[in-house]
Amino acid sequence: MTTRQSIRERVDGLELVDNHVHGFWLSHADRRRFENGLNEANTEPLADFDSGFDTQLGFAIRAHCAPLLGLAPHADPDTYWAARSALTETELAALFLPAAGVSDWLVDTGLTGVAGLDGMTRAGTHRVHEIIRLEHIAEQAAATPGDYLRAFRDILWRSADSAAATKTVLAYRGGFDQDLSAPQEREVADAAGCWREAGGTRLTDPVLLRFGLHEALRLGKPLQFHVGLGDRDCDLHRTNPMYLIDFLRSCGEVPIVLLHCYPYEREAGYLAQAFNNVHLDVGLSVNHLGARSAAFLGRTLELAPFRKILYSSDAVGPPELHYLGSRLWRDGISTTLGDFVERGQWSARDAVRVAGLIGRGNAMRVYRL
Repeated sequence: MTTRQSIRERVDGLELVDNHVHGFWLSHADRRRFENGLNEANTEPLADFDSGFDTQLGFAIRAHCAPLLGLAPHADPDTYWAARSALTETELAALFLPAAGVSDWLVDTGLTGVAGLDGMTRAGTHRVHEIIRLEHIAEQAAATPGDYLRAFRDILWRSADSAAATKTVLAYRGGFDQDLSAPQEREVADAAGCWREAGGTRLTDPVLLRFGLHEALRLGKPLQFHVGLGDRDCDLHRTNPMYLIDFLRSCGEVPIVLLHCYPYEREAGYLAQAFNNVHLDVGLSVNHLGARSAAFLGRTLELAPFRKILYSSDAVGPPELHYLGSRLWRDGISTTLGDFVERGQWSARDAVRVAGLIGRGNAMRVYRL
């Protein structure tokens, strides 16, 4: 067995901690819905001439997920779809999620229409932990009669009692290039009153958004930020994590996890080196980069300290994505680290150790699992 093969075998046997994931679809997906689910950025149905299968993600599904359906790798889209359609989404989840080799799933419960904590558990997965979405807490507080500040704090602290972390989608609600300092309570009360009068849905008010950030910091639990890649409702140029630098200077020792990061993985790596409490993960991006994901993983290993990088899939919807995130990460990290070893830059022992830190150990420490 070659050194590269030995590294791959050790990485393939590693139980992962998926530090950011969503549930799988609960209702049947027709082909159109499935192919739309393979596109992260477009908020409209794909054009008639287009196909989700003709993307890096679509090719990766045919390469890696087809064998779990009893097909040859690279089965054509029609053959893949026929085999997939013979199973329900729940049956597909029971097939793909256990195959990911994940011991702990940290689930963002802020989305509707997908499995929650109970559904993820029933799919035959291992331990499941909740990530609280701050904007969802804000919507609940807006719907609660009386003082908004008190309602937000009560709901947040009650929800956080059993949660592993909080998360913000500030990237989708205005971006990072704004004042992120803690607002005064009077400002919060005034902004909440206006928001409630407007209906209290889809929070975009900058005062209430930054109020949520600073309340989350008071919990002392890790706070996750969506960074970079996302649908077109997110102004990508406003999600460069370098815009967070003043906030990071003021948030103490609370662990901050920068999610996804593409195309800002190098900026995220710099911030992870610059601040003791800043970490990053590579979820979502790995799936969508497919055959190019190894190069992306290599870039995350340029500046970021190895104890600051975490694994996630950020899978949502098609259960294939929960498995594929794991498969592509294992392949990509084995390829990247194997190359370091073959060039004499790393030892095989260090390569296996770092893979274990990124795939499992760092998340166990950050989230106190």
